[in-house]
Amino acid sequence: MPRQARLRIPGWPLHVIQRGNNRQDCFGEERDFRVYLLLLDELSSLHGCDVHAYVLMTNHVHLLLTPRGPYGASPLMKALGQRFVQYVNRKHARSGRLFEGRFRSCIVDSDEYLLRCHRYIEMNPVRAGMVAHPSRYKWSSYLANGEGRPCDFLVPHALYIGLASEAEERRRLYRALFELPEPPSELREIRQAVNSGKALAGESFLANLDEKTRAKATLRCRGRPRIAPPTERSA
Repeated sequence: MPRQARLRIPGWPLHVIQRGNNRQDCFGEERDFRVYLLLLDELSSLHGCDVHAYVLMTNHVHLLLTPRGPYGASPLMKALGQRFVQYVNRKHARSGRLFEGRFRSCIVDSDEYLLRCHRYIEMNPVRAGMVAHPSRYKWSSYLANGEGRPCDFLVPHALYIGLASEAEERRRLYRALFELPEPPSELREIRQAVNSGKALAGESFLANLDEKTRAKATLRCRGRPRIAPPTERSA
């Protein structure tokens, strides 16, 4: 059975997941995490992908990125996988596949869902019971997005920048998003979209696609409001 073609819309964010083959661990020690991030820094720039958020778990990786070119994230993920597997195989005198053969991804409607994906990605270690708060996990973008720790390869999305004009106020509002509960329905919707390859999008986004692209993108035809910054919500 042929593989389903990936949905590619240049300039729109993608939520990407790459898992270890058979759910095996991909990162065994601290240096492994550091090497992966160094490669992500180098290759995201080379392949024209702006990375907005990430988390490296022991047996899988989440990325939120915007490809600028027509081929989406595929060239980046191929090069990243090849380079990192070469490093791991040399280091541990092993051979064979480290990651699943194909990464999973979904288009993200930035106006309605981008900040939800930020939170979903950076809350992974908390949901896994590894830490009590995302600030306690150093292999994610939360420390950069929420606390201002330098990260050379992160490119803030316009919606993140739009939280506030001043950097410290922007980070404060961003941190406040993580004080909100994650509704189970929201978690299911994000997981369903990325596992199916459909768009995580509302009706207004889908309505602007041509008929063929809309058919490939549609997971469910219903919108939902974006996460409003705390200053926009009633007390």
